[in-house]
Amino acid sequence: MEIVILAVVIAVVALGAISGLVVSSRKKKQQLPPAPPTTPSVTAPPAEPQVGEDAETPRDESRRTIEEVDLPPAEAPVEEPAEEPVAEAPAAPEIEVPEPTAGRLVRLRARLSRSQNSLGKGLLTLLSREHLDEDTWEEIEDTLLTADVGVAPTQELVERLRERVKVLGTRTPDELRGLLREELLKLIGTEQDRAVATDNALGKDGQEIPGVVMVVGVNGTGKTTTTGKLARVLVADGKSVVLGAADTFRAAAADQLQTWGERVGARTVRGPEGGDPASIAFDAVKEGIAESADVVLVDTAGRLHTKTGLMDELGKVKRVVEKHGPVGEVLLVLDATTGQNGLVQARVFAEVVDITGVVLTKLDGTAKGGIIVAVQRELGVPVKLVGLGEGADDLAPFEPEAFVDALIGD
Repeated sequence: MEIVILAVVIAVVALGAISGLVVSSRKKKQQLPPAPPTTPSVTAPPAEPQVGEDAETPRDESRRTIEEVDLPPAEAPVEEPAEEPVAEAPAAPEIEVPEPTAGRLVRLRARLSRSQNSLGKGLLTLLSREHLDEDTWEEIEDTLLTADVGVAPTQELVERLRERVKVLGTRTPDELRGLLREELLKLIGTEQDRAVATDNALGKDGQEIPGVVMVVGVNGTGKTTTTGKLARVLVADGKSVVLGAADTFRAAAADQLQTWGERVGARTVRGPEGGDPASIAFDAVKEGIAESADVVLVDTAGRLHTKTGLMDELGKVKRVVEKHGPVGEVLLVLDATTGQNGLVQARVFAEVVDITGVVLTKLDGTAKGGIIVAVQRELGVPVKLVGLGEGADDLAPFEPEAFVDALIGD
């Protein structure tokens, strides 16, 4: 009987122990942290879930085949980094070859004669009258004054024509044309040196520096465009050019000048908008010396001649540039259509800087070519260049003979 009771006690104890182990195991499983929500990177197939365990990943993820499992990083194929597209450098602008300047005015003669014929033909018509009375001579004077020749030059020309016609007596058309040609050439002048001074000079330290040309003038005369066209003239004559964009007051003036320079391979030295013009002009000459350029062209701001402060600043630009060496040329750009107003501008500019030559623009759009005579008389310096259109090569060295021939025709 005792044996039976002992067996029952042992069985109860064993059963309790087994039950405790099972409960303990389940508690431990419940205390395990939940699996992360994202699918981990695995290197082997996942184990099958145990009985009684709740799978926390979708069935299709927990039963991925070996083919679906990501390969270990060590065994993954090494991908070559994609080559970044190389940005192509902007194509350099094509360098243009300007047409030769020799005889350019002759080639533009037709354009010049179309705009100036009223002067030459008007004079020839009047001189061809059978009787040259006082009324006719007054008409000749009016024709010359209307063409902006000026009062004093007009009186001189009329007096000489009176004498020549009186001596000549009978007047054939060819004789009159020859007579008028001679007198107009005397009036304009053929002895002056009309070449733009671009020869190298000795600097302050004895070093050779490029020829320096300053271009001045009032807004609206085409000054910056003229500077760009002058660069083409010089390049066509075989010279290397550096441009100085010292017009810092007009928006996009430096961009405009740089575009002109790029077309013929001329470097442009520029500064910030509103910067110091004298400093930029100084740097341009410095760059020209470093590059051993032949010529430095300095484009200045188009200043109103009534603004005293701005005119004084123009004088400062010249003085600062002269710290390198002499300025060989100061060209005043005048609009031929402004007539006598251009003479007022010329006087004021001449007081600030020593004008050495004149560029007359828009000569193709006016019948007032007599301004050439008037401005030369006013300043005592020659007209060196004339603008005869909007084309890049429409700036021509002034040739008195070609000009007068265009005036009076064949």
